[in-house]
Amino acid sequence: MRWHEITVHTTEEAIEMISNFIHELGAGGVSIEESGTLNKPRDTSLGQWYETPLNDIPEGRAVIKGYFSEGTDMDRILNDLKASVNQLAEYDIDTGNPAYELKDVDDEDWANAWKQYFKPLRITDKLTIKPTWEDYTPGPEEVIIELDPGMAFGTGTHATTSLCLRTLQEEIKGGEEVIDVGTGSGVLAIAAAKLGAKHVLALDLDPVAVSSATENVQLNGMEEQITVKLSDLLQVLGENETEAGASALGVKLPVKVVVANILAEIILLFVKDVYDVLAPGGTYIVSGVIKAKQEQVEQGLTSAGFTISRVNEDQDWVVIVAQKG
Repeated sequence: MRWHEITVHTTEEAIEMISNFIHELGAGGVSIEESGTLNKPRDTSLGQWYETPLNDIPEGRAVIKGYFSEGTDMDRILNDLKASVNQLAEYDIDTGNPAYELKDVDDEDWANAWKQYFKPLRITDKLTIKPTWEDYTPGPEEVIIELDPGMAFGTGTHATTSLCLRTLQEEIKGGEEVIDVGTGSGVLAIAAAKLGAKHVLALDLDPVAVSSATENVQLNGMEEQITVKLSDLLQVLGENETEAGASALGVKLPVKVVVANILAEIILLFVKDVYDVLAPGGTYIVSGVIKAKQEQVEQGLTSAGFTISRVNEDQDWVVIVAQKG
């Protein structure tokens, strides 16, 4: 099968937004390659080491590729994408004078090529993400998350996801009921369950994400602890208000923890909904927020009644931990 490949040369700062635009335009897959320079700060707290640059992408730059099925009107896709990217300047997001390319490729040229770069990765002192096709022997007390992100979802190594994983390890004490909004590959839901959560409800608007998350839940043998549902944010909760419906979701409201690793603009759309489904003293873990949007998101949280307990940073991204008063 032939695919149309669209390439955007941009900045690391704009990765989350532009890749989301490409998904929304109907891409069957998105790949992201960041700078491989040794000059960028790297976390060596767990013994990681770096010998040679991984690529020749300049410092701070990134290459994003989106793949569209044969027959797609790529002129329209390109024009719509450029319009969306141009609007990012209104939010003080530097896209770095992006350059665009179009070409056709065979599916075998891209569908599996990225796998050679996805290796087992130690995220915290306890959590390690392991691709299903790699052999790996865990150490004592090491929690392994088996992951096959599929063509459309990340490997869990992006700063926003790793921030969430580290925060979940701090917040999950055991026995909590958790809602993961925008679950994608399901990596956060799986981590929460393996860290001791009683049950996790994983939600996503994209049917492909629901399928990917469901497969990863099964790969990790977590079907009893995680329920994956198609939902526009928390909409599915309102559709299952009966006792039987609530039982099908696996969690009983109010829950102790909600985690959302999505764009800041989306987070602000349903802050009050999250407040309503959290138990008093419950925790809302918010990621996918670029530093330029941090103040805006914090204001939205506090206006809804949340108290900001702490903020952690990684590169240009933040995770905000808020408590329900």
